[in-house]
This record gives sequence, structure tokens and C-alpha cells, in this order.
Amino acid sequence: MHVRRAHERYQGGDPATGIDTRHAFSFGPHYDPDHLRFGRLIACNEEHLAPGAGFDEHPHSHTEIVTWVVSGELTHRDSTGQESVVRPGDLQRLSAASGVRHVERNAGPEPLTFLQMWLTPLEPGGAPFYEIVPDLADSTPYALPEAGATLHVRRLSAGERTAIPDAAYVYAHVVRGEVTLNGEHLTPGDAARVTDAKGLAAVAETTSELLLWEMRPV
Repeated sequence: MHVRRAHERYQGGDPATGIDTRHAFSFGPHYDPDHLRFGRLIACNEEHLAPGAGFDEHPHSHTEIVTWVVSGELTHRDSTGQESVVRPGDLQRLSAASGVRHVERNAGPEPLTFLQMWLTPLEPGGAPFYEIVPDLADSTPYALPEAGATLHVRRLSAGERTAIPDAAYVYAHVVRGEVTLNGEHLTPGDAARVTDAKGLAAVAETTSELLLWEMRPV
């Protein structure tokens, strides 16, 4: 198990325009040969957008993009005609497939924080796909068969214990609270990358929210 602390993430974005980003993997001009990917996961960006800030229209292709809003509201618009507002607890997925363009903005009055995760598909191409799963429940894992992955959301009370999936790759990201995993104390923004997980569990030290990516062998 390898732990990547929140303060070790690469700082990107454009603070002058209200965009502050923390990258867990190599991204854009930042190249880190020790942190290129984990399983199918190639990006885990923690985005902080001031009111009115956002990303102008830009392209994606051959990428599965999953977004989890922590606080505030994310306004999304893409070239397939989809327009939506994503709120905390909602899961947004954009399958870029053969190509799509989109805009992401904080059109609300409050600061926006969201986690955006990119995964490589098993097969390239296809038609773009978009969906929102409102208020994703702990008991409903989100399957992403296109990338051989499943996302688990775990909302835990202090002292509560939750099993870590037995899988070739597990990426555990602490959204809020404090969690102990395999003897490591994790706080918001920390992530653990576990290879060949078997029989592990996480224990919440405080009220916590934990995202777990379960991924099959690459």
C-alpha cells in the first residue's frame, strides 16, 4: 500500500482566475514518472472553483470521466446537448469515447469543490455518453464496465468499520473526515493505492466520507 498525502499533490489550475487544482498524478505540464497512473486511473484532480470561475469549452476523447461534488454546485454543458447542475452526493459520468467537448463552471454564489477522476477505457472509440446518478447511496456501487472498475461510496460514522474490496487495484480517497486504513491515518485529500487487496478494512475516526475505486488487472 502506498499513501499519497494531500500536501504532496501537485498544485495546478490558475489561481488568478479562481481555479485551484491539486493533482494526484502527472497532468498537463507536470510530469512525475512515479505517479503516471494506478490501474485504470490516470487522474484524480481536486478542483476548487471560486464563484464565476470555470473551465471554458475543451475537448476529451477515449476517457471515462467521473465527477464527485464535495460542496457547491457544478454547472456542466457539453457538445452532445447535455446541460445539468451537479450537487453534492450526485455522481456525474462523461464517457468521452471518440470525442466530446464540454464546459464546467461554478455558476453559483458559493465556492465549489469537486473531485474529478479519469480512467482509461478497455476499448477506445464509440459514442459519447453522459449521465447523472442523483444522491448515490452507500449500498449502490457504481459499475463502470467500460474501464473494468467499480466506485464505492462509503459514508461512515465515528468508529464504524468498512471492508475494502478484494481487488487487483484499490484506490481509496478520503473526501472528508479521518480514516485509518491498514495502520495508516488518512485525512481529507489523502489517498491510498492498494495492490492485491485482500481482507482489509477501514475504520472511521470521525464522521467520514470515503471513495473506493475497485479495479481489475490492467
